[in-house]
Amino acid sequence: MRSISTTLALAAALAAAACGATTSDPGPATAPASPPSTSEVSTTAPTTPTTINNETPGTIPAGQELDVRLQTPLSSETATAEQRFESTTAVDLMQNGRVLVPAGTLVRGVVSAVDKADRIDRSGSLQLSFDQMVVNGREIPMRATATQVFESGGIREEAGTAGVGAGVGGIIGGVIGGVKGAILGAVIGAGGAIAATDGKDITLPAGAIVRIRLNSPVTVR
Repeated sequence: MRSISTTLALAAALAAAACGATTSDPGPATAPASPPSTSEVSTTAPTTPTTINNETPGTIPAGQELDVRLQTPLSSETATAEQRFESTTAVDLMQNGRVLVPAGTLVRGVVSAVDKADRIDRSGSLQLSFDQMVVNGREIPMRATATQVFESGGIREEAGTAGVGAGVGGIIGGVIGGVKGAILGAVIGAGGAIAATDGKDITLPAGAIVRIRLNSPVTVR
């Protein structure tokens, strides 16, 4: 009898140990959350100088992006093909610690194509081409297309940042701060066409910032 009791007690102890090992098992580890993607498109325009890395002094390489501020409004409802317009650079463009293109530099462009909103096409679009910049009084040819558009907060919002590291050129050009973010209801298509997404004409107000990408190198100095 004693041997039977001992055997039963030993079996119970082994069963309890097995049960404890099962309940204490944490199971498979949960995979850590993936880090946020760094390739997402920016929804804000920079308010600090942009630095370019190029081995050729005085040259802006192809593919470099610049932010320019429209001086007059543009709308697919009223614009015409070949219509000229002007903009100014939003921040200094730096190279090797020096200002290559100052904020407020004039950048000229042309409406290369326009489609008005109608019952068939629904949404309007504008295709803008940028073909000249005026740096320190020199007219320099360039080729660039739009890649993004941003909304400006206007002079009231910019007034609060007027004394924070802004140069004279930046203040005169009205190019400091006040950036709200990407313009809602606008999308960039092939060839830099800026189209509305709500079935209406696309309107870019004066002060709107257009991010442009150079299609070829530009030698400034």
